[in-house]
Formats: sequence, structure tokens, C-alpha cells
Amino acid sequence: MRIKSRIIRDTLLLTAMQLFLDTASLFLNSFIAQRLGAEATGILTLTGSFIAFAGIISNGNAYICTSRLISEEIGKKDGSPEKVLAYGIKLCLILSAAVSAFIILFADQICRIFFSGADMADMIKALPAALIAGAVSSCLKGYFNAVRKPAINAAADIGEFIVRSGVIIFSALAINSFSEHFICKILISGIIAGNIFLLLFLGCTYIISKKEKNNVCSINFRKYAATAFPIMGGGMLTAALSSTNDALIPICLRQNGNTVSQALGNFGIFEAIVIPALFFPSVILCSISGIIISEAARAAAADNKKRIRELTERITEYTLVFAIFTSAVLIKFGCNIGEMLGGGELAGKIISQTAPVVPFIYMEIVLEALIKGTGQQAYSSLNYLTEYIIRISAILIFVPIIGFYGIVISYYSSNIIGNTSRFIRLVKTTDMKPKILRNIILPAAYAFLTMNFWDIFFNIKSDKNKPSQIICFIALWGLLYLLMLVLLGKIKAKSIKRAHCLVHIQQ
Repeated sequence: MRIKSRIIRDTLLLTAMQLFLDTASLFLNSFIAQRLGAEATGILTLTGSFIAFAGIISNGNAYICTSRLISEEIGKKDGSPEKVLAYGIKLCLILSAAVSAFIILFADQICRIFFSGADMADMIKALPAALIAGAVSSCLKGYFNAVRKPAINAAADIGEFIVRSGVIIFSALAINSFSEHFICKILISGIIAGNIFLLLFLGCTYIISKKEKNNVCSINFRKYAATAFPIMGGGMLTAALSSTNDALIPICLRQNGNTVSQALGNFGIFEAIVIPALFFPSVILCSISGIIISEAARAAAADNKKRIRELTERITEYTLVFAIFTSAVLIKFGCNIGEMLGGGELAGKIISQTAPVVPFIYMEIVLEALIKGTGQQAYSSLNYLTEYIIRISAILIFVPIIGFYGIVISYYSSNIIGNTSRFIRLVKTTDMKPKILRNIILPAAYAFLTMNFWDIFFNIKSDKNKPSQIICFIALWGLLYLLMLVLLGKIKAKSIKRAHCLVHIQQ
């Protein structure tokens, strides 16, 4: 019971934090689109993609590495998680120093390739400060996640967002003329400020809360590096493919006949409006994914196959129930949501058309956490490689022919194939029993059979373009959806009392 209550508490805390950050990010994206324009949003996205790629290489996916390996060390008798953290920081410093040296030496070339000129060289040379601070911070966040102190990470993430967005907003308001140079500059400045805050906050908190122990660590630095490299490789591969994917979209849109401004503007709408709208309801899944990695790693270290199987079955069941209903909501109200967020008719259509693939997108969040938590990094990397090959191929083939809607095809193909593969992998490795009728077909039938129920009986369809009406509609629809699931035996009555928690782990 103590484990259950702690997981429920941690999930609620992380969900509240993630809800705040996602809501604030939507407002920030809306501000940037209105203040700087859709084209500027596209430029910021491409710049952010490059910086994220550099960050992943410099920290080696440290959050997942340290979270998993420290959790395993905690699961062993008389382990030393602090020593594992020290190994993680040492490896990150080596990686970030190498990446920083490369950036400083080739700053002019990087500017010409990614930033359309060498006038950004000074700002590019300042990036190592953000990369080193971010790398060490990722290790510390992994440590606090492993020792089950999510409140510290939540406070750090909120503080980092406030600092970063504050720099961007203040800089955008301080000037009326916006060039590509200025747009990139404010983004880099915000990231540097946010990462330095993150390092100071987490570092000070760790020093204050650290407890001196003389336990012997079960691994040495070489073993840590050997175990971490497959995890790092997966993160680096994903970042490289994601950056390539982002860079190709504007290029392929121009091949379809768009101007540079139109291509960047449409790309900005997709990244700033469509993607956040699709992912916003997944707040609780993103919050719990870190906990899933930690819990799965502990169970794997203890060779507790029954616990892993129960964890997998329960998480996938509730994720599908939630994701299918969310998909139905986005199909029905996607056009309204796109227009309310400032993306116009195009964003609304894309949200509605992409919504059917949402269950696959949401399943990826929890399936990847389970796969990485159980130490299947090689499979994860291979699956990501296949998924991005499919996505990039679809973009290269379809976007030049049919334009923006080719991106929708790329999302359907890659997510359906990639996440079906993940699900099959977990079925085989955990011996879980897939319940297609109970977990997929019945919830989908319930959702779509009740989609227009309140339209008929309460006649609010004509007013659903108002945010208040949409919220009321979704609330009533959701209650009916849950009621039908209860009556048909999908969810036990006592489980409804714990609906805010997606994980049920027996001690």
C-alpha cells in the first residue's frame, strides 16, 4: 500500500506540473506566432531541433541512463546510487566537452549551414554553456527520479521554463524588427539562461539532500559506460533522425510550390499548433513515463517477471481507454481547437485528420518507457530507426506531390507500424495477454456510438464553437463513456476511485 500511495502521489504531482508546462507552452507558441509570425515559429522550430540534437549528443540521453541504472543500483543490496550518479556526470562532461569543442571550432560552418550566415558565430560559440549545464542537469534529474523525489524535478522544470520563456518574451517585446538572426539569438539566449538555472537549482538541492554512505557500488565507470552506450545510441539516433525529418519538411513543401515564407509558416503551424494540440491530453502519460522506467528497472533487477507483466497489462489497458476517447474528441472538435489556438482552418483540418492515429502516438509514450525500463535498448533503437525511415520516406514521396497532407500520411504510417511492433515485442517478452476486443474494439465502439449523443438530446451542437460549450460537451460525453464502460464490465467500480492513477503495482 505504501508503494501504491507513493506512485499515486508522484503521478498526480508530475501531472499537475506537466499540465502547467504544456498549457504555458501553448500560450508561448501562440504569443510567438502572433508577435513574430508563423514563419518565425518555423525558424524557431528548426533552430530548436539543431540545439536539441546537440544537447542529446552532449548528454548521451543521460536522464534515461541515470534513472534506469540508479534504480537498478537501489534495487540491489547495499548499493551506491550516488556513485552511479558520479559516473553519469563524468561521462556527460566528457561528451559535452567534445561536442563543445566541435561547435567552437566549426561555428562559422554551422552558421552557414543551419542559420543562413556566419553572423551567428558568437551566439553559437556560447552554446557550450547551455550544453554542459544541460548535460549535468539531466544526470541530476535522473537521480531524483530514481530515488522517487519528483517534486524536485517538477520545481526545476517549472523554474527553467519560466526563465527561458521570460527571456524570449522580454526580448520579443523589446524590439519591433525581427530578422532570422534575432529570432535565433533570443532562442539560444533563453536556452542558456534556462539550463544554467536548472543546474544551479538541482546542484544545490542535491548537495543539501545528499546522505553520506560507504556502500560499495556494484559497477565501475567502464561498466556504466558499456551499459549506457546502447541507451545513448538510441537517443542520439532518434535526435538525428528527428532533426533530419524537421529539416526535410520545409524543403519538400517548397518542392510542392510553396515559397520559403509559406513553407516555414506551414511548418511552424504544424509544430506550434497541431503537434501540441495532439499531445496536450497525454500529460498524465508523459508524467508517468519516468516512473514507469524506474519501476520496470527495479522489477527487472529483481527478476520479478510477474510484476513486469502486471505493470504492462494495466498500463496498456488504461492508456488505450484514455487515448481512444481523446482521439474521438479531437476528431469532433479538431477544427474548433485549431482556430482557437490561432492556427486557422488548416491547423483545424490537420488536427481532425491526424486524430485517429492518436492511440498509437500515446501508446508509444508508455511502451517505450516499459521497453527501456526492462533493458531492451537495442530493440528500441532499431525500432526507432525503422519508424523514422518510414516517416522520412513518406515525406520525401508524398509532401512534394500533395503538400502539407503528406505529413499526415507520414505520421500515420510511421506510428502505426512502429507502435504495433512495440506492442508485439512486449507481448512476447512479458507474456502479457493482449485483449484486442476488450481494450480496443469495445472502447472505440463506445466512443463513436456516443459521439453525437448530446448533440441530439441537448442540442448544443450549434454552440460548440464556444470554449465553454466544448468543455461541457466533453465532460458530459466523458461521463457517458465511463458509465458505459462500467456497465459493460470494462472497468471495475472500485478502479474508478483510482482513475487518476494509471499504474497499479502489487507490493
